Amino acid sequence: MADSVMLNSARSFAVTTVDICRMIRGRKKEGVLANQLIRSGTSIGANIYESKYAQSTADFISKMQIALKECYETEYWLDLLYDTKCITENEYKPLRNQCGSIRRMLIASINTARSKLD
Repeated sequence: MADSVMLNSARSFAVTTVDICRMIRGRKKEGVLANQLIRSGTSIGANIYESKYAQSTADFISKMQIALKECYETEYWLDLLYDTKCITENEYKPLRNQCGSIRRMLIASINTARSKLD
């Protein structure tokens, strides 16, 4: 159940990320930064989805850690886009909060899986 909440959140975040990147490109702003954001922002959910079919607990943790790394990278790109005024505060804050929420779910999931290895 928790996995589906996390996956649904990541998918919703990916859709929003794609939409915001379209807006950035439409404004003729930093298309290169938008490309980076779209790659990392959509990769989070892809890795969470892939973790559902992990071959072992260690494989599950590995895939979730990749999703977590992508989440941190996404936060970086969001911060950079905001700091360079490519996105407004109203666009930035909800995305940053949503990404942070997914990050916290990933950390909790990884910690729970690790505790099962001990």
